[in-house]
Amino acid sequence: MALIPLADPVRRPSSPGRFAPLALGFRPFYLLAAAFAALAIPVWTLVLAGAINMPMPGIWWHAHEMLFGFAGAVIVGFLFTAGRNWTGLATPTGAPLALLALLWLAGRLAMVSGGGVWVAVIDVTFLPMAALAIARVLWRANSRRQYFVVAILVLLSLCNLVFHLGRLGLLAIDPLAALHAALGVIVLLETIMAGRVVPSFTASAIKGVVQWQRPWLNRLAIASTGIALLVWIVLPTARWGALVSLLAAALQLVRCAGWNPWATRRIPLLWVLHASHLWIPLGLSLLASAQWGWLPASAGVHALTIGATGGLIIGMITRTALGHTGRMLVVGRIETAAYVLVQLAAMARVLTLAAIPAAATVGIHFAATAWTIAFLLYLWRYLPFLLRARLDGQPG
Repeated sequence: MALIPLADPVRRPSSPGRFAPLALGFRPFYLLAAAFAALAIPVWTLVLAGAINMPMPGIWWHAHEMLFGFAGAVIVGFLFTAGRNWTGLATPTGAPLALLALLWLAGRLAMVSGGGVWVAVIDVTFLPMAALAIARVLWRANSRRQYFVVAILVLLSLCNLVFHLGRLGLLAIDPLAALHAALGVIVLLETIMAGRVVPSFTASAIKGVVQWQRPWLNRLAIASTGIALLVWIVLPTARWGALVSLLAAALQLVRCAGWNPWATRRIPLLWVLHASHLWIPLGLSLLASAQWGWLPASAGVHALTIGATGGLIIGMITRTALGHTGRMLVVGRIETAAYVLVQLAAMARVLTLAAIPAAATVGIHFAATAWTIAFLLYLWRYLPFLLRARLDGQPG
């Protein structure tokens, strides 16, 4: 993916060390997402234990908040940041960015405060507003290659609306189906963006690395993944759908192998992205097993959520935070520990669901602990980076 590192034409370079939490989209949204990730999962374990009651079924709240709260914040922060590089035009900063962050926060508070129509109105507003903001920039720049990200945000907005309509009984649909649809949209975005950046990051960092890529394979792997997820969402018990899922998994494995993940084994900033994307073909395979009735669907769901989404997020919010605060793209023990903990969380949750169901509760608590520590480590390390202006004095 060609990035255009143009300076923001409407802002002057900033003084290094200046307080700048609203200088670019990744700053407030990465902080909010990491803090929410470290808080929401412990709360979920308390909900499971019956210590806390939610105004809606706990599983609805948990799944919704990890998709639309946690992942939604990271996606918007990433797109606002990448959008400026793609176009050379300013994306929301300052007061407009603060208002969007407050709108996101209002949605999180609403989801634990009540279950009425007003909750839906507050929560549903955030993503369309974010989509409008990024669409305006891409349209002005005529950046047609990136228009698909607006479609992704629109689809997520529709999934969120359908979830709330189902939750309120205004639409005859299982709210979990809407949440599965949102997961499918997010995984599709992840595999599209990973195909653009992971091989290029690897080639840039490891001189002379051997990679095998074919545009037709990328398109086929992405398309088959989208179809497999759509079939699973619409016809979750269709046994023939398992064949589509396995085909998509096989294509993704060949595609990932071409990126040469083994060459990155000594570079945490790279291997975390390769390892996390590998959870997508694994998740598809587990969904195929569920479609055949061999395993619970939650094994595949958690492979895609904790392993793929959580892993790619922890990898990208470290990399982009370093790069966009003027730092070297090098991580230390703290980041590496966070990467390992998210991978262990995924392994524990998926393995106990798929192979040791009697230990499912242990798997939940181990995964929750590992996940929470991972994002607390991120906050400990990156809070000062995200609050202060770039080291090189450039805007952003």
